Amino acid sequence: MNGLRVVVTGGAGFLGSYLCERLLDRGAEVICMDNFLTGSPRNVEHLIGRPAFRLLECDLTGFVHVPGQVDLVLHFASAASPVDYLRHPIETLKVGSIGTLHALGLAKEKGARFVLASTSEVYGDPLEHPQRESYWGNVNPVGPRSVYDEAKRFAESLTTAYRNSHGTDTGIVRIFNTYGPRMRPHDGRAIPTFIRQALTGEPITVAGDGSQTRSICYVADTVEGVLALAESDFEGPVNIGNPTEMSVIELAETIRRLAGSSSPVTFVERPVDDPAVRRPDASLAAERLGWRPRVDPVSGLRRTIAWFEEELGTADGSSYRAVVS
Repeated sequence: MNGLRVVVTGGAGFLGSYLCERLLDRGAEVICMDNFLTGSPRNVEHLIGRPAFRLLECDLTGFVHVPGQVDLVLHFASAASPVDYLRHPIETLKVGSIGTLHALGLAKEKGARFVLASTSEVYGDPLEHPQRESYWGNVNPVGPRSVYDEAKRFAESLTTAYRNSHGTDTGIVRIFNTYGPRMRPHDGRAIPTFIRQALTGEPITVAGDGSQTRSICYVADTVEGVLALAESDFEGPVNIGNPTEMSVIELAETIRRLAGSSSPVTFVERPVDDPAVRRPDASLAAERLGWRPRVDPVSGLRRTIAWFEEELGTADGSSYRAVVS
């Protein structure tokens, strides 16, 4: 990445901020674009003093222009948590469609490689397990989650059309359940919710009976997988995720144990169209990109819990403090 000029859309989000940081560490110049709908300048404030980093407040669904050379566009702008995309359904659909169109247009104009952040949610509530890239998915196009699922499926189609019709150098990465420090305590996803509840003594709320499964991938591993795709000429789609599968109740119990918490586990209504299973077949990433996850779930959860302890003010046993994010 040394010497490359890279645009990261959604760069002030959870995953985008790590990409910006890693790119800078590898010698790239980074232009971080974000409208701060779900991202936060706080995620990249430690990067602002670095001469190769530039932060632009930008709504990707409007006009987008970057002067000068661009070698790589990483399109990560989108709400990713159900809490966020259900609160902002139109914005989620617009960034997946119009925003992707504009990001692709930038890559085409500059002759840059383009990498789309897609998601395991394109598989919906899968009838194939584990999920391979050849699987077309089982998505409800009018359900509440469709604003995210179908936005990403459309974005994949548009990215493919630009590759086939315009010769744009594109890659598609399907990301599975990434977690780690910088997630918002009230993000709404299972891991930050369970950790926050465990650390503050709240009941740990498990949806349904907790038998549904997830495969969680530590953020450092996900970032390395994304950059491996970016540095290749592979078009994908390619799954980037940890194949270690666990039930949601097992995840809740593991977090409670690692946090040393006495919070009770309670059960709440399961969301509509919540997937019953989720596990990537990651063999294609290993074959084409030489990528495998390195951080096991327990190690990753320990690191994440330690960060949340500081974030929530519970590391020394002090009371919970609200975090604005």
